[in-house]
Amino acid sequence: MRLIELYLSVQGESSFAGLPCIFVRFAGCNLRCAWCDSEYTFTGGTAYTEDEVVAQIEALGKGAAPCRLVEFTGGEPMLHARELLPLMPRLLAAGYTLMMETSGERPLDEVPAEVHKIVDVKCPGAGAAANSFRLQNLATLTPRDEVKFVLSDRVDYEFARAFMAEHALAERVGQVLLSPAFAKTPSPLRTADNATLDPRTLVEWMLEDGLPARLSLQLHKFIWEPQKKGV
Repeated sequence: MRLIELYLSVQGESSFAGLPCIFVRFAGCNLRCAWCDSEYTFTGGTAYTEDEVVAQIEALGKGAAPCRLVEFTGGEPMLHARELLPLMPRLLAAGYTLMMETSGERPLDEVPAEVHKIVDVKCPGAGAAANSFRLQNLATLTPRDEVKFVLSDRVDYEFARAFMAEHALAERVGQVLLSPAFAKTPSPLRTADNATLDPRTLVEWMLEDGLPARLSLQLHKFIWEPQKKGV
């Protein structure tokens, strides 16, 4: 498997936000979202064996308070399904809590049920990647999982609101996350001014509609400079 990064930080998104987490970032992505903040993952990377990945996770997780939360991200992790799917049960058996960030464009039916899937359904503002979500994957989602919408504007919000209602997401998954998109070339300031959709505006829409969703801000872009990698 080819990885871009493998590091220890804090989880910046989802219901696990703020918790120490080991990130396994895969190389390669088959989508090109207009607001993508991880274009550096599209090419390159370093080849790792399964044993090498496990050894690095174990080394990073050691400490006075061992870290047992691992996220697979990218890029698109499911492009590496042949290597990733056997790795997941091994880590689960070792007592790790696993998360996976995925677009949901690849089939998810073989992902172990114990893995917390964070599925990013692309809105119109994603550009060419919009509507790439594989609807068959809805059947794989459980209350353990979360669905995320990255929003650039009101059109994206209305798309997310309609998708939630049509597919009863609030009853199907543990959390529905609404995340304002960030500028592709943000300033080094750690402020919401880098968001292309003002979080305050998004909250006002959510409250007006009584939307059963959670505002999700990328905490790592407020803790460190927004363009910093490996955090």
